[in-house]
Amino acid sequence: MRPYAYEGRRYGSRSTAGGGLTLLLLIWLIIGAVAAGQRHYYDSAPTNCASTGTIAVTILAGPLNYFGVNPKVDDCHVNVPQPSQ
Repeated sequence: MRPYAYEGRRYGSRSTAGGGLTLLLLIWLIIGAVAAGQRHYYDSAPTNCASTGTIAVTILAGPLNYFGVNPKVDDCHVNVPQPSQ
């Protein structure tokens, strides 16, 4: 007789929920990337911060793109540090 009998996975439901959430997030981002492709955002290299931002928010919006959400970044400024004089 073993003093510590195996009673099954104690924290199994927690790891399963985490895996399901990760899979859901991955599918969400893939749908967003497909939506950006359908809008031809990948046809040319992003020329400025606004076009890169539009691609990013479209991917983050995921399936909401197919329910009328059309995120766009119109203006964006990147503060690049200048060397001291």
